[in-house]
Amino acid sequence: MRGDTSRMSKAKVAPPPPGCTLDINDPQVQEAAIRIQASYRGHRSRKELREKGPPKVLQELKDVVLLEGSAAKLECRVSAFPDPFIVWSKDGKELKDGPKYRYVFEDPDFVALVVRDGVLADLGKYTVTIKNPFGQTSDSACIKVEVPAKITKGPDNMKVKKGSTVVLKAEISGEPAPDVGWLKDGEDIDEDDRVFYDIGDTNTTLTIKNAQPSDAGKYEVFLENNLGVDQSFARVDIL
Repeated sequence: MRGDTSRMSKAKVAPPPPGCTLDINDPQVQEAAIRIQASYRGHRSRKELREKGPPKVLQELKDVVLLEGSAAKLECRVSAFPDPFIVWSKDGKELKDGPKYRYVFEDPDFVALVVRDGVLADLGKYTVTIKNPFGQTSDSACIKVEVPAKITKGPDNMKVKKGSTVVLKAEISGEPAPDVGWLKDGEDIDEDDRVFYDIGDTNTTLTIKNAQPSDAGKYEVFLENNLGVDQSFARVDIL
């Protein structure tokens, strides 16, 4: 055994290939080691700081405008580690990720909600809630929907007896709320106690009391907002 140990101690070890050794006393090597250590400490410190706090909103949500039939995107920048749990809601009701609402995670710091196929009902207040094991935070913004002025159902042609009441009705939509006007034979109608019109959120009516032969003619309802105009016609005959 002793002889074997002696032979082993005398065995020569092959030197490492050229370029595979480092002189730890070399100033460049020492400087590189210091940079690596500092970088690791910085990474570890940043990681520890992220782990210790609740989520934070670094860039707030902003109100956006959604055009009818198009899509809108709400987005904010957050700080949260480990990866947070995200919930989006509209007017207090949770929204499910799916065809209408798409949850988007563009990178570890940005979260977004895409609202597709915009309609007037999408108008409202949207909130993102960000949770992790250390707490939660939230932020809100509004989607403002813009819809071109539109007459969804025009007034019907009418034949009525003299002295009766005529009511022409049109169903309307638009956001911003459109300006509404009624015309007879191309001229603005001067309202009085007998002939007048009302404008609601979704409809407008023209009332003609005690109809006279002079009230017969072609009536027009006209809508306009900053996105478009629309009009519809009806014929009134007095028997």
